[in-house]
Amino acid sequence: MSTASPAITDLTPDELRAFAEQAGRELEGAHPSEILAWAGRTFGDDLVVASSMGDEVLVDLVAKAIPGANVIFLDTGYHFAETIGTRDYYAEFTDIKLRTVLPLRTVAEQDAEHGPRLHDRDPNLCCALRKVEPLERGLAPYTAWVTGMRREDAPTRTDITVVGWDAKRSKVKLNPIAAWTQADVDAYVAEHHVVLNPLRQAGYTSIGCAPCTRATAPGEDPRAGRWSGTSKTECGLHT
Repeated sequence: MSTASPAITDLTPDELRAFAEQAGRELEGAHPSEILAWAGRTFGDDLVVASSMGDEVLVDLVAKAIPGANVIFLDTGYHFAETIGTRDYYAEFTDIKLRTVLPLRTVAEQDAEHGPRLHDRDPNLCCALRKVEPLERGLAPYTAWVTGMRREDAPTRTDITVVGWDAKRSKVKLNPIAAWTQADVDAYVAEHHVVLNPLRQAGYTSIGCAPCTRATAPGEDPRAGRWSGTSKTECGLHT
């Protein structure tokens, strides 16, 4: 990837926000590959993709549209083995530069400080320690970041834009597949032979940490398997 243009890196936060919001309006309706290619040209090495390896289509799109793109993977210490295997596949066999970001404490160290199975007793704190804080460190060097969020994922995501402003972090935030339906995702997977996390075949429609994720039954909301039995719907990365 080339470096970002001085015009972008020299913008103030207010100017960058206006730039992002205008781009979001102009790129609405564009194919995700076009949005990603624009992002690669615009931000260069100041662009990073955050992937949980439950968004395999996004990583495939990125590798093809922005060869050599920076990708960060948050290894919470609680991932399914299948998710780690998916990460390793994309790191080795696709054209991305993947970096794994770890929490400040191992699971054992967290257990010693907060007691075992914090994810059961206080899932918000567990996510804050093992997802949100590592993401902040992972994103810190970059001007813009890319996610695999889609509008139909959850009621909290219906208004996301393909390019917008992350006010919490003062960064440009891109959601290139925001407008895609599950049918769009499935069609892309079939056409491009995308390698999927094996958990898909076991009925996992939304993939997170193993202790807090279950397979969903036919007809269930795709995110019903996340923090099942609680009121929690988001890990905090996007709120």
